[in-house]
Amino acid sequence: MTVKSKHVRIKGIKDGLVFLLDDKCPFEDLLSELRYKLEHSHQNILTGPIVHVDIKLGSRIVTEDDKAAVLEILKSQGNLLIRSIEAFEVPGIEDTDALFLMSGMVRSGQVLHHQGNLLLLGDVNPGGIITCSGDIYILGALRGMAHAGVDGNQEAIIAASLLSPTQLRIADVISRPPDEWGTRESTMEFAYLSSGAMQIDKIHNIVRLRQGLNVFKGV
Repeated sequence: MTVKSKHVRIKGIKDGLVFLLDDKCPFEDLLSELRYKLEHSHQNILTGPIVHVDIKLGSRIVTEDDKAAVLEILKSQGNLLIRSIEAFEVPGIEDTDALFLMSGMVRSGQVLHHQGNLLLLGDVNPGGIITCSGDIYILGALRGMAHAGVDGNQEAIIAASLLSPTQLRIADVISRPPDEWGTRESTMEFAYLSSGAMQIDKIHNIVRLRQGLNVFKGV
C-alpha cells in the first residue's frame, strides 16, 4: 500500500534532524505515514552514524501513550537518537472547588493569604488576618479578620467553628460584628452575601449556596 507523504516532514539541521508532524490529521494516519516513511524513504539518512532527532508535534494534544507510539516507530531505526519531543502543553485547569488544607494558628500581626479556597485547621487570633480569593473554612475560632473573594468574588463565603471576628469582608463588602455576636449559640456558622449585604447562617444551610455538595440524608 502506498502512503502519500503529506503529514510527515523531515528537516535537516546542523546537528541532526527535525521531524515535523502534522497536528491536523488523525493520529493513526500520522503513525502510518511515519512508519511508511522510515521503512521506504530516506534510507540515506536513516543508516550509518548516530543521528540526533527532535520531534515536533505542533499544537496536537497527545497523551503519554501517543508519545510512546511515535517514539517506538522512530526507535526502530537503530541510528536515530531521540533528543526531544515537543507537543502542545495543555494549560492546567484550576479546580475552583478544591480546598487547600493548612494547619496552624494565625497570631496577632500575621497575615495568611491563599489564592483559591482554603481550609485552615486552627485559630485566627485577634489581630490576625486571613485572606483568600475563594472561600475560607476555619476548623477553629475566627477572632481576627477574614476576607474572602478578595478579587471580587461575591459568591465566596467565610465559615468557622466559632465565628467571632473583628471584621468580615467578602469581595468589597465589609461587616463589623455587632455586640451580640459574642453571646450567640455555639455552633459552626458561615457568612455570605445576599443582595449586597452580609448574612450569617448555620453551616448545615450552606447547601442553599453550594448546591453541588453531596448531602447526607441518612437511611
